[in-house]
Amino acid sequence: MTLHDSEPMILPMPAVTPQTTELPDARTYFAAERTLLAWIRTGLALMGFGFVVARFGLFLRELASLPGQPAVPQSGFSLWIGTLLVLFGVAVTVGASIKHFHTIRRLESGQRLRFSPWSLGMFVGILLGVIGLVMATYLIFGFTH
Repeated sequence: MTLHDSEPMILPMPAVTPQTTELPDARTYFAAERTLLAWIRTGLALMGFGFVVARFGLFLRELASLPGQPAVPQSGFSLWIGTLLVLFGVAVTVGASIKHFHTIRRLESGQRLRFSPWSLGMFVGILLGVIGLVMATYLIFGFTH
């Protein structure tokens, strides 16, 4: 059968049993551990950045309250964005821990790992993109009450 035939090519699949007596390679566990640690670093970075964003608004308010400085209306937007980033960092860390737990359980039981197009990384990327657009809109148009 060639690639140009009208019938689809079917390749034989190796026999897979749900339970195997063979333990997975230790490198697989180490890779899962490295992935978990990378997600923990990402969560910590999000929490740290959120804290800086929230406190930067406080710094600007204090700077504006110095004598001789004109009063600038503040919306408190940086506090909300900063808090959102901190909570998002917590959610990423907890989500990565849960995913790691399930991955290790599947490895220990000899099951195949499942991969989805909607991974934690995809979710983080999309949400950070949305937060970035909101922040850019705020910087350009300045939502003030």
